[in-house]
Amino acid sequence: MPEFSRRRFLTIFAAAGTFSTVPFASQAQHPVRTWKGIAMGSAASISLSHPNADEVLSRATRELERLENIFSLYRKDSTLAQLNRNGVIDAPPFEFLECLGVCGTINRASGGLFDPTVQSLWDLYAQNYSQGRPPKDALIRETLSRTGWDKVVINQSRVSYKKPNMAMTLNGIAQGYVADRIAMMLRHNGLNNVLINTGEFAAIGGHPDGQDWHISIDTGLGIRKEKVFLRDDALATSSPNGTFFDQAGLVGHILDPRTGRPAPARRETVSVTAPKAAVADGLSTAICLMNKTKAEKLLEQFQGAKMV
Repeated sequence: MPEFSRRRFLTIFAAAGTFSTVPFASQAQHPVRTWKGIAMGSAASISLSHPNADEVLSRATRELERLENIFSLYRKDSTLAQLNRNGVIDAPPFEFLECLGVCGTINRASGGLFDPTVQSLWDLYAQNYSQGRPPKDALIRETLSRTGWDKVVINQSRVSYKKPNMAMTLNGIAQGYVADRIAMMLRHNGLNNVLINTGEFAAIGGHPDGQDWHISIDTGLGIRKEKVFLRDDALATSSPNGTFFDQAGLVGHILDPRTGRPAPARRETVSVTAPKAAVADGLSTAICLMNKTKAEKLLEQFQGAKMV
């Protein structure tokens, strides 16, 4: 699924590519400053209160750029793009390996429903529907034979695919992982009361005015919205029908790695909170392919994870 395809009906600030002072009624000594731009193909923002806010935000955005050069599906020189192009990447960055480790954990916990190796299937659907027709069953079966997390070989010095023409997307987890990395960097620099939005949200503490961070989510059910309150927590949302392969809006973009078919149509979004945004991101993706009972069993395996 492309980087923009899961972007999702989250509202918290507007505009892009700027620094601004947000007019909150804050009791903090310093006003809340917000950077707004684009990261991982999604509208992004970082809000904080600090005497050297511009310097801190500049450092954070440089780190965002560095991480995007690891995880982007479409930057030709990114670590992920090189792996997909060559079937192997030597000396992968630590962050790439760490994110793949989280992928493996969620893949096992979900019984394989979370599987980043569906990218070749996604390409098959996109190419066929761009010509106005669904892919043939034989092509789906052949492409499905080139997917599966068990076909990815991971060690500290190399990541490789066991079969040719495999491809991976980390769009179901990388936005959350990047939010976690920015949060970790800011924590280590002594910051508190920060909200990071990379398409998924990570909160360090609460708002500087003493309240929680407030985030509104479009549920996908008409005009109804849910408000989520974050404090030292993370939030991720997936929309099964946020993007469609077909013009009629019947074939959603989240694919079932067991069958190679799109997830059953559903209107509502899936939102998960967890201590780590990467975990919330991966879980929200997997739950799009589950009923409520299976989703609850999955969440039980991850401490602090809850469906909103």
